[in-house]
Amino acid sequence: MVTVKNEGIILEKTNLEFENKGVLNPACIQVDDITHMFYRASNHHEVSSIGYCQLKDNKVVKRLKEPVLFPEYDYEKKGVEDPRITLLEGTYYLFYTAYDGKNALIAYATSKDLVHFTKQGLVSPKISYDEAEDIFRESKVRERYTLFEMSFKEREGKDVLLFEKDACLFPKKFNHKFALLHRILPGIQIVYFNNFSELTEDRWRDYFKNLGDFIVLDPLFWFENRNIGGG
Repeated sequence: MVTVKNEGIILEKTNLEFENKGVLNPACIQVDDITHMFYRASNHHEVSSIGYCQLKDNKVVKRLKEPVLFPEYDYEKKGVEDPRITLLEGTYYLFYTAYDGKNALIAYATSKDLVHFTKQGLVSPKISYDEAEDIFRESKVRERYTLFEMSFKEREGKDVLLFEKDACLFPKKFNHKFALLHRILPGIQIVYFNNFSELTEDRWRDYFKNLGDFIVLDPLFWFENRNIGGG
């Protein structure tokens, strides 16, 4: 049994334009006695950016008045959402969901100091759900992996891309390879690679053909009956 203590509300929305609707889904990393929090900030136009604050003893001691990451490219024009951060070999990797109003894809940025971040672009492929579903049928996955295609096509159109969220990097390498957890509905999968340039669309297609070999967790219990993800 894990003991959980309710510390109350730590962070609330403000009147600042980038976070005047809500703050949610934070990622935290501790350096010495400071917890660095990166959070999804939403405005009244329902466009998200990533805000930043520092906490000590569960109290906010510093909070920026502007986002550290915000939409700049077409593939993220409706929001940069749901950050996940990892320190690996001296570099901070911040993964986020890039949302264009229709498609949700994985992107990431890097930093050496938790202050200045450089966007590195998309990680997940621009493969349609229609094509991905055909590939999934060849792999060792449960039927539920193919059922989400119908839902997304009905909601977003036949050309909707494979929906990806909840990516996070392990804080160590395995056999000199990066290990990235990600979420193709309904489960959690893992992909290994030497460098990010390997993650081409062709590499992803080959990976999807054997997706069943890389599933870490699938939904099992009643409280996770739709899907699970990396938090």
